[in-house]
Amino acid sequence: MNKIELLAPAKDLAKAKIAMMYGADAVYVGGKSFSLRSRASNFSMGDLRQLVEYGKQYNCKVYVTVNIVFHDEDFVGIKEYLTQLNEIGIDAIIISNLSLIPLVKKVAPRLECHVSTQLSANNSSAINVLKTWGADRVVLAREASMDQIRDITRKCSLPLEVFIHGGMCSNYSGRCVLSNRMTLRDANRGGCAHSCRWKYRLYDGENEISDPECLLSMSSKDLRASAYVEKLIRANVASLKIEGRMKSEYYIGQVVKTYRKMIDEIYATNEMPYERLRYYDSELNKAENRPSDDGFLSGSCDNTKHLYGVNGAGVTHDYVAYIKDYDYLKSIALVETKNVFNIGDTLEVFGPSVDNRNFVNEMMYNMDWQYVEEANKPTELLLVRIPFVVHAGDMIRKVNK
Repeated sequence: MNKIELLAPAKDLAKAKIAMMYGADAVYVGGKSFSLRSRASNFSMGDLRQLVEYGKQYNCKVYVTVNIVFHDEDFVGIKEYLTQLNEIGIDAIIISNLSLIPLVKKVAPRLECHVSTQLSANNSSAINVLKTWGADRVVLAREASMDQIRDITRKCSLPLEVFIHGGMCSNYSGRCVLSNRMTLRDANRGGCAHSCRWKYRLYDGENEISDPECLLSMSSKDLRASAYVEKLIRANVASLKIEGRMKSEYYIGQVVKTYRKMIDEIYATNEMPYERLRYYDSELNKAENRPSDDGFLSGSCDNTKHLYGVNGAGVTHDYVAYIKDYDYLKSIALVETKNVFNIGDTLEVFGPSVDNRNFVNEMMYNMDWQYVEEANKPTELLLVRIPFVVHAGDMIRKVNK
């Protein structure tokens, strides 16, 4: 049995490299065309070529989203685009338009076709039909329960991909028209305005019935399936997918590393005890800025899954620096400032090869060797003494007391 794949998102080349460094088996990204995340930086063909080459260092695959809901005019240039993806070594494309499958098989035979969650596949009959049409993998609808997933995997031989972490749509994925109706930004063509996360006043006729102090939101809680990873492995799911192509490098690094270690521990020990699950959940908490839930995996769907009133979104300032280099002889790290931190702060380093090690920030200089008491300039390069070995690509965060 093949080891389950950990699939991570990235909106640009730097974040895709972080995902690979921190343990992803594959990354999915958007190109400059045909992608549902038009506000992401997205990848030029040159970027994609670099990413494929970089991925070879980590034996990491690269998938490209070609998942907009196509209108006739959108097919212009698609043949040439697919041919280029094939030539540079992309492993798969993620599609929602099934007419692309025969085109891919003809002009880009190296590419696998992974059917997007936008198609809302949540039953074995649909998946078996998709196999006969030439699909190589199906991304299940996020509305499938764990029991349904087990049943589907028993009845289907097509590899299945399941979302385990990140944002959830308040409607069936691929079928929401709120954004298009309200802003003329089509969620299914790359322009979602996240209208479900807005605050609304409710009226009965001309009388407002909503609480002015707590306006209505239809926002879903984020998905967190940490408690189901072992079950998904045992159900023979092929890939575990993290959502978040708009997320930061810190979020990607922390979430990918946590799930990487969890998956590896399950394979090594054949179990995930409750106390270990609590530990991994505490690690995931360090990257969260919105309440999370197990989504539809439990089989229940009640009003605790949504954030009526407040959407809970916030920005964490715990992530304070990115390590760019380390002088082993002097124990000094070159870091790039991300958020404010000070002399005397207790800081924690984590990374692909560092397991949450703390130190007290006792020495900090700028590049002119001037003493710095407070790091408060974004992207400023600083020299920080760290009394243990760290590596380029590791990150630093504050320790909450």
